[in-house]
Amino acid sequence: MTTSSTTSTTCAMMSAAIPSAAASAPHGAAPICLSTEYLATTTLAELNSAAGLLTRVDRKYALEHDRASAILSHLPEATRVLQVGGRVSQGYASTYYDTPNMDSYLLTALKRRRRFKVRSRRYLSSGASFLEVKTRGARKTTVKKRMTISPDEAGAPLAGERRRWVTDRVEPTGYASLVPVLEPVLEGSYERNTLLLPNGEGRATVDTGLEWHSLRTDGARVSGGDLVIIETKSGATPSVVDHLLWEQGVRPVKISKYGTAMAAMHDLPANKWHRTLERYFPEYVIDRAATRPSPLAAAA
Repeated sequence: MTTSSTTSTTCAMMSAAIPSAAASAPHGAAPICLSTEYLATTTLAELNSAAGLLTRVDRKYALEHDRASAILSHLPEATRVLQVGGRVSQGYASTYYDTPNMDSYLLTALKRRRRFKVRSRRYLSSGASFLEVKTRGARKTTVKKRMTISPDEAGAPLAGERRRWVTDRVEPTGYASLVPVLEPVLEGSYERNTLLLPNGEGRATVDTGLEWHSLRTDGARVSGGDLVIIETKSGATPSVVDHLLWEQGVRPVKISKYGTAMAAMHDLPANKWHRTLERYFPEYVIDRAATRPSPLAAAA
């Protein structure tokens, strides 16, 4: 375990490591401040060893920046925060893959038990890149499989060994026939703080500065503003972070970065995420109702 003795908040460490962090935050929101004066830091190896959960129960929460900061200031002292390259806030870039008919999106939006999601993920601080497939396991668990890829493959069309690997992981869902037509449809980026929870409870992530860019229309973009997404990743037993949020009246919500962004930008079935869209993306909901944009079409 590594301890941090020179900084008292992750914001201070973010500012030192990423001077433009506050200036580039959407709508002027500062990066989320987690009080870490009593928290030790942890390494990626330690985090994966202690809580490398690829089969887990995920609970997601959406709330405003100030409220999230206040609630997370009550984290227990035994909580540790991931530090990579001297930074406790890591930049993420993800590319999501779907079919021309948006089958992966629709399987989730229509709450099909068997579904899948394919994405590439690049960790901006380290350059590490992965191709990932998520499916549903027993009792609503999330099963994630990943393979290491090169940074230049992240976001590129699937081909060869990569496509075969995805096909094998999607096969149990019954939708392997869709893999040959998967293509990049959405880019997303955000900053993430990762917390290692005490007593082997798992981990929690705190995502801010959310931005999305559709690859299927000309220049469609969505900003999350001061939206903060907290996700707890644990076994069946709720974690200490879940209990902190529940004590303040914050309950899990239906939210998917991929699904919510695509629904905000395009005229797609979105009942599953309607409440989240109305609360955090009202301008997009109003615009959709008023203008009824043209159907999704690949950019020329």
